[in-house]
Amino acid sequence: MLNTFASWGLIKLEITRALRNKKFLFFSVIYPSALFLLIAGSADSTTKVAGTGLTLPTFFMVSMASFGALTAVLMGNSERIAKERESGWVRQLRLTTLPGRGYVLAKTASAAVISLPSIVVVFAVAAAVKHVRLDAWHWLALTGAIWAGSLVFAALGVAIGYLASGDAVRPITMILYFGLSVLGGLWMPTTTFPDWLQKIASWLPTHAYAALGRSIELGDAPHAKDLAILAVSFLLFAGGAAWLYRKDTLKA
Repeated sequence: MLNTFASWGLIKLEITRALRNKKFLFFSVIYPSALFLLIAGSADSTTKVAGTGLTLPTFFMVSMASFGALTAVLMGNSERIAKERESGWVRQLRLTTLPGRGYVLAKTASAAVISLPSIVVVFAVAAAVKHVRLDAWHWLALTGAIWAGSLVFAALGVAIGYLASGDAVRPITMILYFGLSVLGGLWMPTTTFPDWLQKIASWLPTHAYAALGRSIELGDAPHAKDLAILAVSFLLFAGGAAWLYRKDTLKA
């Protein structure tokens, strides 16, 4: 019972801290919406993205909502954890009733909660400015799928935070952040890539992540391959985060 209270207390603290960080809120909430307007602002509502069956506004609405959630959970988690390790905050938490798995789960869950506004704001902008219209179940399913999928990258953020030092965490995170975003097709359709690069991109978790939302928009069931990639990625990232946490504990 004490462990549960400790985990919930940490989740509440993490959410409060993130909501007070104006710079973090700008890049995770406002930035994706601004990119959506920049990319899709002048596009008409009938031209379709080659090979997808979706119009440009609907295609990039999912891309930017996914990108915003990725920003919230990956950028926020990795740097914050690395700094907490250096400041001694993590060492202090080990003296409480909070178990190691509770710390990892609390970080992952709180980051996922924070990603929700970035998704909703992109959807609202797409509906208001580009007049994207979907059935109610589409909006709910899209929000749920993109929000749940962000847990994969929240776990990756925790792992990076324990893998890298305070000085190295930002460049490592930025390389992964932009690499996964671009190659995964969040900034541009992967159908514009050379064939060999398309094959590589199809195995990236960001590609599978965006594909979930696009399947919902088309009214199709998610592809088994995409679900498998996300599930395996989450297990690898979460397992790596837990292992790195235990390793860091042994060194302390």
